[in-house]
Amino acid sequence: MKRISVYITSLVLGMALLVSCHKSLDKNPPNTLSSDAVYSTEAGYMEVLAKVYGSMALTGNQGPAGSGDVAGIDEGTSDFLRLFWKAQELSTDEAVVAWNDPGIQDFHNMNWSSSNPMLKGLYYRCTYIVTLCNEFIRESADDKISSRGFTGTTASNIKQMRAEARFVRAFANWVLMDLYANPGFTTENDPIGKFNPPRKTRTELFTFIESELKAIDADLPAAKSAAYGRVDKAAAWSLLARIYLNAKVYTGTDKYTDAVTYSKKVIDAGYSLLSNYSWLMLADNNVNNTEAIWTLNYDGIKTKNYGGTTFLVNASVGGDMDKAVSGLGAWGGIRATKNLPLLFPDVNGTGDKRAEFVTGSQNLEINNIADFKDGLAVIKFRNKTRTGAFGQDPDRTFSDIDFPVFRLAEMYLIYAEAVKRGGTGGTEAQALIYLNNLRTRAQASAIGTYSLDYILDERGRELYWEGFRRSDLIRYDRFVEASYLWPWKAGVKNGAGVDAYRKIYPIPDSEIAANPNLTQNSGY
Repeated sequence: MKRISVYITSLVLGMALLVSCHKSLDKNPPNTLSSDAVYSTEAGYMEVLAKVYGSMALTGNQGPAGSGDVAGIDEGTSDFLRLFWKAQELSTDEAVVAWNDPGIQDFHNMNWSSSNPMLKGLYYRCTYIVTLCNEFIRESADDKISSRGFTGTTASNIKQMRAEARFVRAFANWVLMDLYANPGFTTENDPIGKFNPPRKTRTELFTFIESELKAIDADLPAAKSAAYGRVDKAAAWSLLARIYLNAKVYTGTDKYTDAVTYSKKVIDAGYSLLSNYSWLMLADNNVNNTEAIWTLNYDGIKTKNYGGTTFLVNASVGGDMDKAVSGLGAWGGIRATKNLPLLFPDVNGTGDKRAEFVTGSQNLEINNIADFKDGLAVIKFRNKTRTGAFGQDPDRTFSDIDFPVFRLAEMYLIYAEAVKRGGTGGTEAQALIYLNNLRTRAQASAIGTYSLDYILDERGRELYWEGFRRSDLIRYDRFVEASYLWPWKAGVKNGAGVDAYRKIYPIPDSEIAANPNLTQNSGY
């Protein structure tokens, strides 16, 4: 396969529409202006920022096919969320896929290599996002703002936008740190054009992300005050809480007290759980969503691509299932291994409403991964509104569901786990209140005590299919180990352990070949 390349010829050539008119970042910037012209107004900065955010939810500038951001991979599969989801979920006990696209079965078989096209696509998608952010950060530095004559409120607004771009860059670098550990690294201070990024170790990258998130705190808007789809202080606190929970994996040193501190900052910011768990992933989940902290925004009319929640909805339906349950089509792809539904007291939601499965002709056991009917279908993502109406797309192909990157429930779970692991500044009594808040919403019985094993299971019940499971299993020493198995783990029907180096994905071989500064991760 050719090296996957990233289209970065000029940020202002073809900046894309980000989200629909009912969501705040709806911008359709010009595509023929020079950088000086684009950055000559506050509106111009906003249009470029829309592309920064849009790089997380779109595949290119023209729709589902035509001008992809990342070359060398099918554009329909190059969406950030679709690639990230595969890497985080298909490699675990939560999901399998029936398809045989090049490289896709490598995830559950746990035999991926540095030439896997989807791991390449995700790596280059993240580096593309970083590059867009670097460009915006470079053009919104204090000297640039001053030289262009911006003062007062306009200058302050651009400074806030710069902080947002720094957050998005930190988030993309977190993905690279979590999955690839030791990637190439660039900032706004690096030259434009041909340049071999230096290697950043996982520990060094952790320090950079941590320092960036703290540095931008003063310039981000207050929690819950940002326009929908844009980040605020709570988003930065949420990412800090997440990296602190995993700090021992990333650096060898735990930071559970910091995880308690920052998860509590988010919890105390005034978010509240939606009253119905099933509303979290519906077509109108942008309306009065009191739980979402930061979302990737999708729209069935204006963000048409085959990734994101369009993938999660369509791929979850197949076999004899009624397509109307999803509100879209039926691609017959992803479903659960038995380990996921067995976390619940029953699969029909009687004892826990978070169990959103379809049984019918679906089988709990998986004898044939290529047969969609083997494995229970998951209907957590449905392109229908709370009233049962279908989403906007009249052809019922593209999703309106926004994806919550951070939501309050995760902060409850981080707090409880960090306290249990010895983090100070919180109490198990308070953690029980948070955990029982989740169980009350799920109409599940309350608990009076909890263990670390319980937290892992509860994270599975609450956060399944939201891109957490690989990182969670690694933190609990249950990802590569033979002590915890699931159907077809490592390509063996009853499951098998694999070598420890599989806890980290390889740097793409094409990147290793092109950049002498990089070193391949051990084992690959």
